[in-house]
Amino acid sequence: MRIGFVGAGKVGFTLGRYMKERSLCVSGYYSRSHDHALQASQFTHTECFAALEELTKSSDVIFLTVPDGAIAGVWHSLTEFDLKDKVICHCSGALSSSVFSEIDRTGASGYSIHPLFAVSDKNSSYREISNAYFTIEGSEKHMPLIEGIMKTLGNPYRIIPADHKTLYHAAAVFASNLVVGLYEQAMQLMVECGFDRESAGKALAPMFLNNCQSVVENGTDMALTGPVERNDLTTVKKHLSILPRAQREVYLQLSQALIQIAKRKHPDRDYSELSTVLEYEKGLEKKNEKNSF
Repeated sequence: MRIGFVGAGKVGFTLGRYMKERSLCVSGYYSRSHDHALQASQFTHTECFAALEELTKSSDVIFLTVPDGAIAGVWHSLTEFDLKDKVICHCSGALSSSVFSEIDRTGASGYSIHPLFAVSDKNSSYREISNAYFTIEGSEKHMPLIEGIMKTLGNPYRIIPADHKTLYHAAAVFASNLVVGLYEQAMQLMVECGFDRESAGKALAPMFLNNCQSVVENGTDMALTGPVERNDLTTVKKHLSILPRAQREVYLQLSQALIQIAKRKHPDRDYSELSTVLEYEKGLEKKNEKNSF
């Protein structure tokens, strides 16, 4: 079973080297940029293909490690060749295998294989991706083969239905990208308190990192601390009275989510008053928003 890559960016570099080091047979790379394909082939000690058709003929499994917006176009190009019994995969978190339109007519099978992992560096991320959880979605025809690849890699994985793919990707965004936005909000508030960005980052980092570690190791219930968990209505009201509108809206939305966690952690506590205040303040926000138009 030979695995080829179309696209020689960070994901292509990382998966190719990772697979090669775990004794999977990587045939090589094709890219619109021959230099990029050459670099990837040298990095993985595989072949650099000058034409897409050459890679297709030399590979049983083809990974399209290109930007999401380019997947459909590359797939259209592949349909010009003999794809009978080929396995076509992409690594998009947001798209399902349905992006391979009319794939049954070609005799190939399509899959989306997504690592829950931020590939930050094409030269080093292959050392860290062994900890990543993968999700798989696609045809049942060659699913045993795909599972065999995952078992060889040794990563935990789960098969999900196509209609859950967008929701799954939204979950990943909440846990990764949106956290960056929340941290930026905290940085901005610290700057308003007189910190410069460098000192604000140094001040927040230990708390932020410790909290992330606690969430991962102990779960959200045990990791939750702060005024909502303590049912500290006075402090929550003070926060709401001074926060700028943008941060206030985020604070209200997330505090309501925290109440649900707090209730699980402390089923004996009555959070009804705090919940009522948050609902009332959220209603005011909506009213003010309508009046502003």
